[in-house]
Amino acid sequence: MNHYKSWAGLNKQLTQLLCGELRGRISYFLTRYHQVHNAYGRAAICLDGRELVCFSWTEMYRQEADVHQQWEKTGSWDYHSNELKEKWDLNKTYYEMDFLNAALEFIQMPIEAALESDNYIIKILAVMDRRVGRRRLKEILSPDRFQSYPEWVRQFYEIAGQRLSAPPKSC
Repeated sequence: MNHYKSWAGLNKQLTQLLCGELRGRISYFLTRYHQVHNAYGRAAICLDGRELVCFSWTEMYRQEADVHQQWEKTGSWDYHSNELKEKWDLNKTYYEMDFLNAALEFIQMPIEAALESDNYIIKILAVMDRRVGRRRLKEILSPDRFQSYPEWVRQFYEIAGQRLSAPPKSC
């Protein structure tokens, strides 16, 4: 994981990258309970104060259970198996460190790479980014492009699509 100085600084960077139509409407939340064993935490993305997606430490245990089951079947500890990734993507089995790692990776990558990423959290951050122009957004939002994504991801593409019906705002 890349290091960061503070959540406030990272949150500010993420917020500054939001397109004009979503700035002030989308907010990011991350907390870590440092006094608790393993410093459990929680992350969320909210729209107008309503939580759209949450990444909680409880999902870490689901990931561990899935990896353990896979180990019992195959004898391999593989956190990066395609089978597990598909299951976790579908069920949003991600915890706050997955969000934090994705945010840190997103901040440092070109927008085109972020839009094509295999990581749905990075895709979510990218589709709301101010560096994505209206023409590129129309391309991304073609129905055959994102309809196969899990519901928790599609909602962000639909929110981004609302930018096309709004008059352009400067960033």
